[in-house]
Amino acid sequence: MNTKEIGEIRRRQRRDRSNMTAIYGCYVNEQKEIISEFRQSVGMMPENEAERYFGLIRRTLSGTVGKNLIDVTFRTAQVADSPEHKMLMELRKSGLKDDELRQSFYEKVIPTINLEGNYLILLGCDSYDVPFKSRDGEGQPDQSEENYTYILCAICPVKLTKANLHYVPESKEFHDGNMVNVVSAPELGFLFPAFDNRATNIYNALYYHHSIKENHESFVEAVFNAPVPKPAAEQKKSFEALLTSALDDECSLEVVQTVHEQLCQQIEMHKESKVPDALLISKEQVKDTLQSCGVSEEHIAKFSVDYDEAFGFEAELHPKNIIDDKKIEIHTPDVSIKVSPERSDLIETRVIGGVKYILISAEEDVEVNGVSIHIGEEEKATV
Repeated sequence: MNTKEIGEIRRRQRRDRSNMTAIYGCYVNEQKEIISEFRQSVGMMPENEAERYFGLIRRTLSGTVGKNLIDVTFRTAQVADSPEHKMLMELRKSGLKDDELRQSFYEKVIPTINLEGNYLILLGCDSYDVPFKSRDGEGQPDQSEENYTYILCAICPVKLTKANLHYVPESKEFHDGNMVNVVSAPELGFLFPAFDNRATNIYNALYYHHSIKENHESFVEAVFNAPVPKPAAEQKKSFEALLTSALDDECSLEVVQTVHEQLCQQIEMHKESKVPDALLISKEQVKDTLQSCGVSEEHIAKFSVDYDEAFGFEAELHPKNIIDDKKIEIHTPDVSIKVSPERSDLIETRVIGGVKYILISAEEDVEVNGVSIHIGEEEKATV
């Protein structure tokens, strides 16, 4: 699913736009025991309560594609006959009204969810008559050629608030309040089936995870039994380690700068193009950049092999998962430097008198601990 398709479904997650008639829930404690189950009619809820429920569900359709929102693809054999796909299809077909099916789903996923404290599993089912859109992109709400029925799942940590003094209107005094269990934003969730090309695609699902460090593989295995990429933070570490080990002594400041600049340029061009599909970069594109930096064929060949081992054969990556396009960071054991990507030209490495230095051009205003300092014309570095 691309950003436009995700946005179209996300905008439906309001009581006045959705055809969701009920929200189902399951409250689970730290011992993985079900404390309670419930079904709440959307029509009977107070307006502010309904918006809170829809707000939680809507959050599972937020974030960055490829980082928080992951396309999951089922194998053809799974769609033909597999317990995980069959369960999702039956939940959808029943509109979540089958108590035994919901119970089976809870029992399947609860052992795989590792969250600190209690949590809430929310489920909703919506049926959407997809408006026809002409080639110029204009919507025609009165014309629909597709009915898209889908289920949404949100798994939300429940956190105990601290007891605080609060105002009691009856006595016009402040008194100590009780601790309250509050539902937090979802940590993970999913949409099934996918909404690809504005139509139902039972071969795919959209998986959401909030953390860039954890993708909850056990949950994914239980629900989809399909591979998902490493978490974004792990992809970044793997790519950095890959450049370090594969390029060895040719991994210079200039090479790393060039790779970063090329990826930043592609991210910016993609943003300006307003193409809804996510930007992906291939191994060959990175290899071309390395060749342009004069990296030897031997080291490029090692990079190619190590890349496949780290990410999968000929895998394409989301560039924002492997670089930080907002800054460049330089670290030594005692010094850390952050530089805007647009001004990486201010940094260079040099050997002076046999000593290795990182040099930063300081022609403009310089502050140390918030204090503007003056660098004299003849000032010498203290070594």
